[in-house]
Amino acid sequence: MTCEDPYHCITCGDDGVEMRVVAVDDDRGLALCEAAGGARESVEIALVDAVAPGDALLVHAGTALAKLHDAKAPA
Repeated sequence: MTCEDPYHCITCGDDGVEMRVVAVDDDRGLALCEAAGGARESVEIALVDAVAPGDALLVHAGTALAKLHDAKAPA
């Protein structure tokens, strides 16, 4: 099975969510991230390259799956 949509999980049917990094805790491998609606959550960042505040991430189930084109996500 192949995935045609990079923002949709073929395993569970959930969609990835674009989130903006607010703060990074490198020691714990977590980032505080904010969704477009303002909701914030801690996100595990072990699967992506180094992130910094302002970076845009694709997040699914509390885990960052990818950096989005090294672009800054809209606030």
